[in-house]
Amino acid sequence: MEVPRKIRTYCPRCRKHTEHTVSLYKPGKRRTLAAGERRYEAKKKGYGSKRKPEQKRTAKITKKQVLKIKCSVCGYIQHRRGIRLRKLIIVEERG
Repeated sequence: MEVPRKIRTYCPRCRKHTEHTVSLYKPGKRRTLAAGERRYEAKKKGYGSKRKPEQKRTAKITKKQVLKIKCSVCGYIQHRRGIRLRKLIIVEERG
């Protein structure tokens, strides 16, 4: 699916429609000292194996891609709900 690099959509901070730049959301590195991560490590500890059995076959062949849109006026960043698709291409404006 092709998505334009710039879209004109509503900005909740400006409270009007402005031009937004579109990019693909990528999750950052997990914090090892976060409470959930420490709890997960503690659960995994011992016996030298995984906490749950590793899944052999995956049911889904695609991942949900989340769009990150940034307002060009105020710089407010918001996420667009993930769309399940095989390939996402962000294209430049033609013309």
